[in-house]
Amino acid sequence: MIDGRRVLAIVPARKGSKGLPLKNVRPFVGKPLLAWPIAAARASAYVDRIIISTDDQDFADIAVQHGADAPFLRPAELASDTSPSLSFILHAVDTLAQTGDVYDYVVLLEPTSPLTEASDVDAALEQLIQAGDRADAIVGIALMETTHPAYAVRQATDGSIDPLHPGGFAAMPRRQDLEPVFSLDGSLYISSVETLRREQGFCHSRTLGYRSARHKAYEVDDLVDFICIEAIAENLDIILKDESRTSPSGER
Repeated sequence: MIDGRRVLAIVPARKGSKGLPLKNVRPFVGKPLLAWPIAAARASAYVDRIIISTDDQDFADIAVQHGADAPFLRPAELASDTSPSLSFILHAVDTLAQTGDVYDYVVLLEPTSPLTEASDVDAALEQLIQAGDRADAIVGIALMETTHPAYAVRQATDGSIDPLHPGGFAAMPRRQDLEPVFSLDGSLYISSVETLRREQGFCHSRTLGYRSARHKAYEVDDLVDFICIEAIAENLDIILKDESRTSPSGER
């Protein structure tokens, strides 16, 4: 609970996955991928309950072993490749409400972003509450550096490339002169239940951005992603030391 408001964390983990089959239960640094967001939510100072939203009983059992609740299975019609995320979120909220278990805020933590921590959840919730006069939702964002849109190009059928930048290649800015641009990184999504229902999504005119650390901004979509993110997790001490050295507070 934060500021008198109840907080529900939902970890989505449907069985179907084309990019990396059964990725949500694939072992990641010693435990199933879905166990990582559960651990983050369990360590949060503000999350009141953690549930798994899954269409598979085995997935539900694994989630329970790692500290989540599994009060129901997700209906098959909400677990297809084309099912919108909002449908299973509201299904979870409404199903719990039918038993009198009502929440003010929803935190969506996806197994595909396993490096999100309790400190991120709590800091984002605090940021959202503090901005309550102008915001109802907050989502994870990551600075676009090597993928900045200023360096985007088109490729013609003959293989030649043409920059999207209106001034052509010669007018492309230096990296240090670029305006900071961010992308949605999937690390966390938080919204008031009322606004989520009204806006039919997390992103709208009253959404804040929670800036993720660079190493937390990667998502597991396929095997290459999985291997790279697991390597990051196994070398966190080195990464955190380097981030401290290169952050503004650590500059000399």
